Amino acid sequence: MTTELCILAWSVLLGLAHIALAATGSLAQRGLDWAAGSRDGEAKPLTGIAARLDRARGNFLETFPLFAVAVLAAFALNRHTGMTVLGAQLYFWARLAYLPAYLVGIPYLRSLIWAISLTGIVMLLAALF
Repeated sequence: MTTELCILAWSVLLGLAHIALAATGSLAQRGLDWAAGSRDGEAKPLTGIAARLDRARGNFLETFPLFAVAVLAAFALNRHTGMTVLGAQLYFWARLAYLPAYLVGIPYLRSLIWAISLTGIVMLLAALF
């Protein structure tokens, strides 16, 4: 398995952690009846840490498909270079750092970390051309 595919697998686990944490925060605020029910109607808005966890989850899910496609395309085209490895590493470590930065509420640092993760995706894409 290439380093990039290994990082992709770790990123899937990170995505599952995002989902589990966001679900836990939602459950704590909205209750078990809402979580187990049909969820018809308007949900009670999340606040505080639960809302941040939910937004961080959503943000991860916006970038992860792009990362996954870039890694899989690099693998399919046999483009395994230092740039693809570094791009995958930047994405993963930045996404790992993004969650606590978002939870603590560090706005500019959070945005910088997000930009670093996108730089990783761009590096992967650049290796394809």
